[in-house]
Amino acid sequence: MSNLMLSVVSARSRQIKADFVRRTDRVVETQEKFLFTLLKAHRNTAWGQDHGLEGIQTIDQFRDRIPILPYREYEPYIERIAQGEPNVLTADPVVYLNLTSGSTGKQKLVPVTQRARRARSLVNQISTGFAVDALKRQNLPMGKLLLTSSVQLLGRTAGGIAYGPVSVGDIRLNQWLYQQVVAHPFEALQPGDSLARHYICLLFALQERNTRIVGANFPILGLRLCDYLENYAEDLIQDMQTGEIAQWLKLEPELRAKLERLWTANPRRSAELRHILKTEGRLTPRSVWNLSAVITARGGTSAFYLERYPTYFGDTPIFGGIYASAEAAFGAYHDLNDDSTILAIRSGFFEFIPEDQWQANQPKTLLPWEVTPGNRYRILVTNYNGLYRYDIGDVVEVVGFYNQTPLIVFRHRLGGLLSSTTEKTTEFHAIQVMQRLQQEFRLVLENFCITLSDEDIPPHYLVNIELAPGQVLSNPQAFIQQFDRHLKAIHISYEVKRRDQVPPPRLRVLAPGSFDILRQRLIQRGVPESQLKFPHINDDRNWLAGVSVEQEVATDGGV
Repeated sequence: MSNLMLSVVSARSRQIKADFVRRTDRVVETQEKFLFTLLKAHRNTAWGQDHGLEGIQTIDQFRDRIPILPYREYEPYIERIAQGEPNVLTADPVVYLNLTSGSTGKQKLVPVTQRARRARSLVNQISTGFAVDALKRQNLPMGKLLLTSSVQLLGRTAGGIAYGPVSVGDIRLNQWLYQQVVAHPFEALQPGDSLARHYICLLFALQERNTRIVGANFPILGLRLCDYLENYAEDLIQDMQTGEIAQWLKLEPELRAKLERLWTANPRRSAELRHILKTEGRLTPRSVWNLSAVITARGGTSAFYLERYPTYFGDTPIFGGIYASAEAAFGAYHDLNDDSTILAIRSGFFEFIPEDQWQANQPKTLLPWEVTPGNRYRILVTNYNGLYRYDIGDVVEVVGFYNQTPLIVFRHRLGGLLSSTTEKTTEFHAIQVMQRLQQEFRLVLENFCITLSDEDIPPHYLVNIELAPGQVLSNPQAFIQQFDRHLKAIHISYEVKRRDQVPPPRLRVLAPGSFDILRQRLIQRGVPESQLKFPHINDDRNWLAGVSVEQEVATDGGV
């Protein structure tokens, strides 16, 4: 990015952020305006007429008259949209359909209009403004972004509407902006083969000295990028030296020809990289670039993977970008190394379901100005994607307020519960325990997943771990005993049930490469690589079928 373009983008983002900050002191007014503008726009849609949007005059009427509905109630409308019918869920034409990842459930299609795109883009711009200011406070320069997300569509509906992951839609519909900020040609994002795409993006970004930011949708994808950089260092350096692109890469012929025209040799940079490889034994992001930040998801399961980031990124600050899903943008991150986001009050109308209402069919909700810090809620959204009081199942914790607007942290997906009896262990519980164990045993795990045994009633917890390369667990019995102790300490229901109901947990050490096998299964099932999320708790007894177990240890030392 030229200095002029960088200045323009930064200045505009800071202006938008400043306007948003002013509105955080007027949360009631901002939310009311958003809701009633949306209802007016959508009142004559098929959904609006079926549900009487036109007669709604107050927020209380909206909550009383519009039920909280699961996705299956939207499916008939979305099928009509897919056939090309206009004015179904949204008044504006649908230009794209976001496909949810499906890594934690059935894949869903979510309509995207230009107005919905602008609402999401607004959250991105607000977040960018906060990032610019945060970097300036630490005297860290902005620069070009290394991004490896695919831009390939998955297909088109019978009505001709393109569909695919939300990241694909975001990039394609904002192509001009991405062309200004990425550290490689836009064509580098076009290879269908994952390895080829990562390799090409790395190749161009290694030559770009102003690469300052690494972006990854999820932390596990950032670690995968680091693996590619380390494992293909010699090939990357060779291509830098010769000005060629490795022939073994799976590239479409026309795309290869285009990339080869854009690629030139850089012997000086090649020599620098070879020196780093010789002296340090590998290439890592912190050794090859002078990074200002890493942008990746925070909260939820992210903490487990972020513990490994210092090995590759040193003390580079980590910024969350936006808290979003295929269905909605929920919040903008506001500082470096901070898990909290400011509720996106200009891009959606939000309600919060308190814990004592989670079992109700039509729960009573709280509004953003009624929530209490320290409490957890399910979050509902109404937005320009045509969703009304929609519950994606995210559980958030309110950790404070930014002026009058809630600061929220994503904790876990509601469906992510594991119970031997009725204790309801969450991913958040599991991650807290595994973080403590890694620190206590000075151990690095490649990944983990807690499942249930299938031959016992009630079943044992099976703590399935894969050790990172070079790691050794010298005392597995102590490890599983400490797992039990730590889970009791942070999860009262587990502690109570363990006294006389839940049997002791068992440890299973999986063979190297086990989670790569699971990754390939998810991809074969249709989950886009850019949206891969491994569940850390799973009550599917077949989730690990066919994966080799090298060692199984009971809490009492038995096998």
